[in-house]
Amino acid sequence: MKIEYAREVPRFENSLSNLTVSLGREAVFTCVVNDLGSYRVAWLRVDTQTILTIATHVITKNHRIAVNHSDRRVWFLHIHDVRQSDRGWYMCQLNTDPMKSQTAYLDVVVPPDILDYPTSSDQVAREGANVILRCAAHGVPTPIVVWRREAGDLLPTANFSDTHNSSVSGAVLHLVKVSRLHMGAYLCIASNGVPPSVSKRVMLVVHFPPIMTIQNQLVGAKEGETVHLDCHSEAFPRSINYWTINDQIISQTDKRFEVTSVERGYEVDMRLKIKKVGRSTFGTYSCISKNSLGDTDGTIKLYSLSGKYDEMQYNEVGDFDETPDVSELEALKRSTAKPLSPMLTLILVVIALL
Repeated sequence: MKIEYAREVPRFENSLSNLTVSLGREAVFTCVVNDLGSYRVAWLRVDTQTILTIATHVITKNHRIAVNHSDRRVWFLHIHDVRQSDRGWYMCQLNTDPMKSQTAYLDVVVPPDILDYPTSSDQVAREGANVILRCAAHGVPTPIVVWRREAGDLLPTANFSDTHNSSVSGAVLHLVKVSRLHMGAYLCIASNGVPPSVSKRVMLVVHFPPIMTIQNQLVGAKEGETVHLDCHSEAFPRSINYWTINDQIISQTDKRFEVTSVERGYEVDMRLKIKKVGRSTFGTYSCISKNSLGDTDGTIKLYSLSGKYDEMQYNEVGDFDETPDVSELEALKRSTAKPLSPMLTLILVVIALL
C-alpha cells in the first residue's frame, strides 16, 4: 500500500511593502516566503498583467528588471533606473492551489523642474509700468513655487495689500507701477519635498530718465583754498555725466580741476575738486546727466569769501535810485576808506546848502 505525504504549504511571512522611489533610482520589492519547498515564486505587473519573473528567470524583455533571492526564502524584485511608467501595482505570487499572492504599490516621485519656455526671461520695463513674472514648474508631487529677491530684500507687491514680504507664493508675481527700487534679480524657487529644489533667476531692469540731487547749491570759498562740489545722479540706462563752469564744459585735462565719480548700480556720486580757488574758478557750476530717456542738471554757485572791497561797495551802490558817475564812486570810496578832515566837512555842508 502506497502512502502519500502531504507537502508543506508555503506561506508569506509578512506583507509586501509599498515603495516610493525617486525618478532614476532603484526600486526593490522584498517578498519573504516560509517553507517554499518545490513551489515557485513569480513576480507580476498587476496593471498590465505582465509576468516579470518566475523563480530565478526573468521573463519580461525589460532589461531594467532583475530577480534574486536569499536561501529561497527572501525574494527580491529589482527595478533599475525607475521611470514614471513603472508607477503601479506589483505582485509576489506562489504557484500553490489555490494560488497565493500579495501586492504592493510603487510610487515614482519626480524632483521639481522649471520649464524654460513658459517661465519669464529677463524683463525690461519703464518706471511706472506694471510687470508680471511667471514661473512654470512640474514634478511629482506638484511643486510649490515661491518668489524671492536674490539679495534678500523685501518684495513690495501691491497685489498682497501693499504689504512687504520676504517671499511670495504662487507661480505668478505681480509688480504694480515698478520703480527703480524693484530693479534687480528675482528667484523663482520650486520644491515638492523631493530633493533637490530648483530655482531660476529672472533679472528685472527698470529704465528711467536721470534725476539729480544736490545738498549744497551755494558754496563759499577763499582764494587759494581747495573745494569739493558734489552731485548725486540716478539714471538707467547708465548716464553720461559731466561738469560745466559758466556753461563751458570742464575737460578732464583742465589742471584746475579733478573730476571723479563713484557708481553703485543706477546711482552715481559726482565730485568736482577745485584744486586752488582763484578768480577764474568763481562762478556757476553745473553737473549734467544724460541718457536715452532724457537729461537733467543741477547748479552750484561758488562765491568768494575773501572780503573784496570792490564787490561789497558795488552791492551798496546798487541801492541808489540813479546810477552815480565815476567821480561820485571815487568820492564814496575815499570817504569810507579815510575820515574827512573838519575843514573839508564844513565845505561840503556849505555846498549842500547852496
